[in-house]
Amino acid sequence: MQKILIIRFSSIGDIVLTTPVIRCLKEQLPKFVVHYVTKDAFKSILESNPYIDKLHSFKKDVSEIYSDLISENYDLVIDLHKNLRSLRLKQQLKTKSYSFKKLNVQKFLAVNFKLIKTLPTLHIVDRYLETVAEIGVKNDHKGLDFFLKEEDKVNTKDLFFSNTETKFIALVVGGSYYTKKIPVNKLKEICASASLPVIVLGGHEDISIAKELKKEFSYIINACGIFSINQSASLIQQAEWVITSDTGLMHIASAFNKKIITVWGNTIPEFGMGPYLPNTENKILEIKSLSCRPCSKLGYKKCPKDHFKCMNDIDYSFIKKLV
Repeated sequence: MQKILIIRFSSIGDIVLTTPVIRCLKEQLPKFVVHYVTKDAFKSILESNPYIDKLHSFKKDVSEIYSDLISENYDLVIDLHKNLRSLRLKQQLKTKSYSFKKLNVQKFLAVNFKLIKTLPTLHIVDRYLETVAEIGVKNDHKGLDFFLKEEDKVNTKDLFFSNTETKFIALVVGGSYYTKKIPVNKLKEICASASLPVIVLGGHEDISIAKELKKEFSYIINACGIFSINQSASLIQQAEWVITSDTGLMHIASAFNKKIITVWGNTIPEFGMGPYLPNTENKILEIKSLSCRPCSKLGYKKCPKDHFKCMNDIDYSFIKKLV
């Protein structure tokens, strides 16, 4: 058997977006044993993936496990991260490798000169799969994967005041940058308009936002900082609708083929990071007419223009019609 190593160190969303590559490799090239290397903080996302034969992880830097990886004697390396750390790892492994092609130049042109047409129309998943096309791997068009252990599955009936509730909205309030998050005033609009119960999802850093919402809307369920990422994924899986900005939970929702309302601030779907193979009922909310958008390929701690119109001008009145 030949061994193949897939490299993707972070983040939640990016790792979920690599899952079609893992599945297609394993199913289409059964002669390969598939290994994957990532950070400790993200290994839980992949621990239950049946297409991975061995999962390697590290705390701070991949150099911590150089010797372990070198001892595996890989026949091929697939670099889906492509940064200095992955380059150093490939130099250590000294084996044939294929690397994901980033769009740094095109994104620079889109951000700084608003030349959005320079961006390819391909989703990042399709570009990940292009990385392995040379070895005969093709897109099976089955979408993203997310596998849950039994102990990670949350019984939502335990969260509601009445155990008769079946449908709810999962509202994601977190985000890696301020300019990618839905502002609190708009979260309040969503909660006020929602015709279904709302479960608020986020990390420990989002607890204060959830508490502010809870003060005004006592009926919402605050799940921020309470559940692990996999348990939050379980809630996403059971939701009727998922309302989220450009986050890792958006991609997890896509893996479960949920009905998703995605809210775009300083980033744009054209970067190739929107919901993959989306549900036909999905909605994309964005203010396309803003001359300052996109202002970053990642995000900022505050709006560079101080008006944050890309988020504040979005209309959520239709939320009341969601069933």
